[in-house]
Amino acid sequence: MINIKLDEVDKQILDILIDNARTPYTDIAKTLIISPGTVHVRVKKMEDAGVIKGSSLVLNYDKLGYPFIAHVGIFVNNTRDINRVLKEINEIPFVTVASIVSGSFNIFCKVRAIDSKHARELIFQIENVEGVYRSETMITLEECINDKKRLMHTILKDL
Repeated sequence: MINIKLDEVDKQILDILIDNARTPYTDIAKTLIISPGTVHVRVKKMEDAGVIKGSSLVLNYDKLGYPFIAHVGIFVNNTRDINRVLKEINEIPFVTVASIVSGSFNIFCKVRAIDSKHARELIFQIENVEGVYRSETMITLEECINDKKRLMHTILKDL
């Protein structure tokens, strides 16, 4: 693992990219009063060090017809089956997040669906994975906070 020390310019570049990963390097350069080449070199350095891992696109799932969110806690027969179960769950494209967790469940998933009927089909699909012996589902009534940008800005300030 490459250890990298970020200076103030690196942090300012990241701060701009956090708000809009598609900001052109020329615009960043103008804002920070540095050359576009400097921005390019510094971004490349942070990518090579693993600080920046690509960029992302944020979709409005409601507008695309997938407003329904369910959280599914999964109980696995044997903990040695977790990786195999996760591999099969990964084949279900509507499972957007899956985490190995401690506590009541072995795996906790976030599922996007068209409606409750579609969610039920997905939950049954998850429960049919070999090694899963039961699940518990919670329905999201309203997603109130989903903002990774706040965390990223806070981490940058703490560096």
